[in-house]
Amino acid sequence: MIDTHAHLTALDDPDEAVRRAAEAGVTWILTVGTDVEDCRRALSLAERHDGVFAILGLHPHEAGTATAEDLAALRELLGHPKAVAVGETGLDWYRDYAPRDDQRRIFAAQLELAAELGKPAVIHTRAADDDTLAALAGHTGTLVLHCFSSPHMLPTALERGWYVSFAGNATFPKAVDLRLAATEVPAERILAETDSPYLAPQAVRGRRNEPANVVHTLAALAQARGEDPTELERQIERNASACFGL
Repeated sequence: MIDTHAHLTALDDPDEAVRRAAEAGVTWILTVGTDVEDCRRALSLAERHDGVFAILGLHPHEAGTATAEDLAALRELLGHPKAVAVGETGLDWYRDYAPRDDQRRIFAAQLELAAELGKPAVIHTRAADDDTLAALAGHTGTLVLHCFSSPHMLPTALERGWYVSFAGNATFPKAVDLRLAATEVPAERILAETDSPYLAPQAVRGRRNEPANVVHTLAALAQARGEDPTELERQIERNASACFGL
């Protein structure tokens, strides 16, 4: 099994979390960097563990302080053989931790970087669906809608062949709309993630989330789709391999 989006650097015991994930059958983890220094830490973890790869980007929360030098450093880091995608990048009008014009600027720059390098872009969007869709209108590369929480975006995602990744919030009792969305995503475009240490699935709600818990999200997706969990697990592995070049 693969966790396609985790923040291992936000855990106080990332190496042990990788070990626990392997014990749970999660042998691949994509860990995410959110600023330049965090990207370096993510790559260090990837270098230590065969099954860990890195998604590197400047999170929208960091856009207010991101510089041209940061973008140049990010470009260099993305040349690492274990760097498989650009992100997470996007727009967040919910927290508004960075000025919106800066978020748009850094988002556009990272989409250009993904296109230049031929890497997937992993998209964060919160309370900004329409503006995110507008920003993505001209992008023709591979896209992943991370921690999918925006059913409004699903028709466009399906039309354009984007990958749709579900996190632990899809297991919450009230998340009927997300589970319904999961039934509409084609088999070859669905992914699963933890977004750990955030959004622990319902089965472990109240505890710190970590990659081992992606199995709970997988189970909820399989139940919603009326599929065998083992078959869905294999399908998600194939999807992740195709998307990220694993």
